[in-house]
Amino acid sequence: MSKLPADRKYTKSHEWLKPMPDGSMTVGITDHAQDLMGDMVFVDLPQVGQRVEAGKDCVVVESVKAASDVYAPIAGAITEVNADLANAPELVNKDPYGKGWLFRIRPDAGAATDLLMDTDAYAALLARGE
Repeated sequence: MSKLPADRKYTKSHEWLKPMPDGSMTVGITDHAQDLMGDMVFVDLPQVGQRVEAGKDCVVVESVKAASDVYAPIAGAITEVNADLANAPELVNKDPYGKGWLFRIRPDAGAATDLLMDTDAYAALLARGE
């Protein structure tokens, strides 16, 4: 397993959220999640401008094993999607914390972050096998 980046927050459903300088957040799935799913073959991303709710599914990733939902870590509006994934879904496997990001979101004012964990809390969750 790769080292968990300390510059982001994590969810129990294995998404990560990284604050960007413009106030938006970049979202992806963790190395643990991509490892469980297997080789990605397709990623169905949300539409730019789409509103998402925290904890609700907003992306479908299809691997050689199965299709899986990815959940929005916070409520907000999608501002950008990773267009590179259309032709290279394997980026999610190869670089889940970098080039394999899924989308960027502008959080709603006062968006709840109670589902989010810091790096240590997420590492503890993985150590418990959750």
